[in-house]
Amino acid sequence: MPIPPRYQIIYNWDGAPHGYSPVPQSVDDFLAKAYAPLQDTQVGALFWSAGGRGSRWPSEVVEYIGQERDRPYASAGAYNSTENILQMYDRGEDPQKALIARGRELGIDVYASVRMNDNHFGGAQVADLGALHKANRVERLRFEHPEWVLGERTSEWFALSWNMAVPQIRQRCFDHVAEVCRRYDWDGVELDWQRHAFHFPDDEGYRLRYLLTDLQRAIRRMTEALGEERGRPVYLAARVAGSLEMCRRIGYDIPAWIDEGLVDILVPAGNAVTDASIDVAGFSELCAGTDIAVYPGFDSNLPDPFVGPEEPEAKDRLRTSAIANCYHRAGAAGIYVFNWHANRDSKRPLLTTIGTPETLAAQDKIYAATHRYIQREGAWRGAFRIDRIYGQVPVDLERTLTGEGPTITLDVADDFRAHPPQRVQLRLRINEWTDRDTVRVWWDGEALVTPEIAYCRLSDPAPPGGAFQPLPQWRDIADVSSAVWLCWDLGKTGMAMGEHAVRIAVQERNPQVAAALTLTDVELVVRY
Repeated sequence: MPIPPRYQIIYNWDGAPHGYSPVPQSVDDFLAKAYAPLQDTQVGALFWSAGGRGSRWPSEVVEYIGQERDRPYASAGAYNSTENILQMYDRGEDPQKALIARGRELGIDVYASVRMNDNHFGGAQVADLGALHKANRVERLRFEHPEWVLGERTSEWFALSWNMAVPQIRQRCFDHVAEVCRRYDWDGVELDWQRHAFHFPDDEGYRLRYLLTDLQRAIRRMTEALGEERGRPVYLAARVAGSLEMCRRIGYDIPAWIDEGLVDILVPAGNAVTDASIDVAGFSELCAGTDIAVYPGFDSNLPDPFVGPEEPEAKDRLRTSAIANCYHRAGAAGIYVFNWHANRDSKRPLLTTIGTPETLAAQDKIYAATHRYIQREGAWRGAFRIDRIYGQVPVDLERTLTGEGPTITLDVADDFRAHPPQRVQLRLRINEWTDRDTVRVWWDGEALVTPEIAYCRLSDPAPPGGAFQPLPQWRDIADVSSAVWLCWDLGKTGMAMGEHAVRIAVQERNPQVAAALTLTDVELVVRY
């Protein structure tokens, strides 16, 4: 089987460009908006979402979006995006064919991306299916067969996800993917298992993993047969969880997929929001000696809340660059981005640099401890629990029997000997800080003394459920807040690529404050 080209960046589009123009959108306008973020960047492949719950073209397998009950829409946005698609077909135009043709002109491979178990129902439950179907927000099959969804057997947020243990659902998934592949001349197809990663009742994913493997196997045989018919390969990609442990829990038998050659491109990624600690080395080791390429994935947002001191867009760029650099060093073939919704300019600095370690060299970066939390309240409660187990921060800093505290590791991928930085700074953010608090900090076993202490400003929002921040009217007059940055200049020399240890211990805690000191962020800022 021929292997796909190596891409520096794979860009997943969810179909959003259809909603970027007033009705009616022309095909030329659609193509301009779809490819504007990608041109003159490192993007080598476009993964175009073929939809999950509904088809973006007349389908014999799944419902055609917007076609039931005279096209009612819940919002103007839904009206614009859906009607632009439908009216193209009404005019005899086909945006998918045009998308593929334009990709060929630009030298960008175009894959169909199929969301295998998409769930965008806002945490709705089985009891809500009637109302959702009446409002045209859930397809007929889900309404007619509520016994085929997971219901109370999984996270509350994903109650309406399909139960992949049901044979009819697996057959429907296969038929949908086969229709997608046969209808258009894609360069390949992606099975997006991570949108969303709830396929079996809780605690049954590992035991039932053979069912997803069987579906993956059936699709692989279909794409191989289709490739033989067309005289050119139809490559197969799969987006899975960010660690092998999470894959096992969900029901992805990655070793079997690799051993049987059931995939060409493997995309480990978070279920939602970027997983900043993808086990690229583990996946790459499993794929060693095969032609399978590993592309770790970024989502629209980083997992940690923005807490300054840089502006949000700048910090996102610095953090993303550092994470991508670590992934390259761990063996990534390239980088995959999902839900970036970029215009011509907003993501361009990243799309021109993160695709290779060479273009990332000597770029400013922020290496940060993995920040994870499980949201137990609010609209998104339980939504991320399946890939939010391990995180180094936030962590409460308690007095201990031995005087020791947590050790935080930072993985640094810059080659400082080849590209000496201008400045390397270690900084820790601590909530509930007062002037009577002191901590001791060690960098790779060496004690750091006399930190620069800077109170967080209003541009630094609190983490979820976190500390109080000054009110807006205090912006210009408040000299304190409930959080500080402790900063040390580590100098320009003596820094090495690899894992570094930051150890922190409470020395004195203000006895008049009941709240615990909380370490929310540990960051290494590298400036060139």
